[in-house]
Amino acid sequence: MTAGTDHRVDPAHSLAPRDPDAPFGIYLHVPFCSTRCGYCDFNTYTAGELGSATSPVDWERAAALEIDRAAEILAGSGAPPTVDTVFVGGGTPSLVGADVLVGLLARIDSAFGLAPGAEVTTESNPESTSPEFFGRLRDGGYTRISLGMQSTAPHVLRVLDRAHTPGRPQEAAAEARRAGFEHVNLDVIYGTPGESDDDLARTLQAVIDAGVDHVSAYSLIVEDGTALARRIRRGELPGTVDDVLADRYEQLTDTLTRAGFHWYEVSNFATDESGHCRHNLGYWRGGDWWGIGPGAHSHVAGTRWWNVKHPARYAAACDAGDLPVAGGEELDDADRHLERIMTGLRLAEGLPDSAFTAEEKDRADVQVAAGLLRRRPAGHPGGPGFALTERGRLLADGVVRDVLI
Repeated sequence: MTAGTDHRVDPAHSLAPRDPDAPFGIYLHVPFCSTRCGYCDFNTYTAGELGSATSPVDWERAAALEIDRAAEILAGSGAPPTVDTVFVGGGTPSLVGADVLVGLLARIDSAFGLAPGAEVTTESNPESTSPEFFGRLRDGGYTRISLGMQSTAPHVLRVLDRAHTPGRPQEAAAEARRAGFEHVNLDVIYGTPGESDDDLARTLQAVIDAGVDHVSAYSLIVEDGTALARRIRRGELPGTVDDVLADRYEQLTDTLTRAGFHWYEVSNFATDESGHCRHNLGYWRGGDWWGIGPGAHSHVAGTRWWNVKHPARYAAACDAGDLPVAGGEELDDADRHLERIMTGLRLAEGLPDSAFTAEEKDRADVQVAAGLLRRRPAGHPGGPGFALTERGRLLADGVVRDVLI
């Protein structure tokens, strides 16, 4: 996140007009998990951590109130924007059940209106899904399922504190496809301490055999304050190694490419363009979205804000008729420029020359000479510009930094 102008943002009174023709998304955060994974630093809570402070019923009621309030604010003097994408994340959205997820989607449709062909995704834990769960979601308007798989290696899952029944993620993917979902994603994490080349190879083969059309593959990031970070600090586990992470990324890229997947963002692969996650593309292209739920982030017309994190405080604010905003910032032109380069260069499409200053183009040409960026051809639909090479993808963050400095 850029520095911006940090202050108490009030979206009810300070939002600039947004482009009515630009895509608009809704992110819905479900903060509940049955257990806490050792690597996770997301805003999630187990039942034991929450106690009697709040419940899924309180969260559902508060989320519905925030949906209505968001639509009212964005309506201004006219209608609120129609919603092109909805993404339900967490946490573990499948824990609250299909009826709740379908009900909140209906609330979004009633308050905003879903655009024709809207993409509607929910994350799900394979262990808390079933054929009936997927059938209810599909009938209720969901179009895309994202399942957490991480790995098929039991010892890797133990390090990550993931508890999968062997083969369950693949079974869940098949159940989703049978329920009518054309677009199904599996999440993979690579570079976990103790993972071998063969472990990753078996995981990727399982992903391919599952018949999904999208894979999100993330290198393990050890976040401060997590149980995994404490285990590494105590010497119980080795830390991650950059060279190993790079080797794993090359391995998964080669394997997925041979299987018919193409990368469209450094960590995301699809079998064809229809499988691209349009909601996430909205983030990477600097689009507008409203985040619903505890700790959710929003961005509308250059204003960014984030909600209070704890579900009890979130519910109390919504019940009182307030927006549950904890803080925010107004992005100036320099901030927007910086973010466009940071996210846009991670996309396979890259960025046009017009996105860069003259100095940045000179530095980008240096990266071209180093084999980390390539020049887009003059016949490219977006015009001449820059995009990452295969080697550049391994060093994407450094390439972006070197272009911007």
